[in-house]
Amino acid sequence: MFPLVFARFLSARYNLLVVIKLKRIYEPPQRSHGYRILVDRVWPRGVSKERAAVAQWLKGIGPSTALRKWFGHDPTRWPEFQKRYRQELRDQPELTARIVQLEKEHGVVTLVFSARDEERNQAVVIRDFLAKHRPNSERKALAKKAGA
Repeated sequence: MFPLVFARFLSARYNLLVVIKLKRIYEPPQRSHGYRILVDRVWPRGVSKERAAVAQWLKGIGPSTALRKWFGHDPTRWPEFQKRYRQELRDQPELTARIVQLEKEHGVVTLVFSARDEERNQAVVIRDFLAKHRPNSERKALAKKAGA
């Protein structure tokens, strides 16, 4: 099974270190999650705000309603979903910048999502998008930090 937690995930695709975790909202929160950010556009069914234990809900960073409905968690649509969702992320840089800022402030950030599919959901796309779009100076600093 694809590991879900990425405290220190070295992305072979982008050759850099990412300090972001991913977690389903239905799993109990833990201290090691750090600053928990819900990245769903719609509040998850059956989860109270207390049980969710999220520090922030970035509702606007979730996929648009049209894209979410089109995708419908159909694995055959995953490649096209990623492409379309990355464009949505590029169109709202203030939200992705907010996650990067929170990561700097809190050290550990966990992107919380409600999808059943832990390998194909918006949190995965956000994590990979942030990894790819880090400035070179940040990439070098993170790589140096990982070697220490």
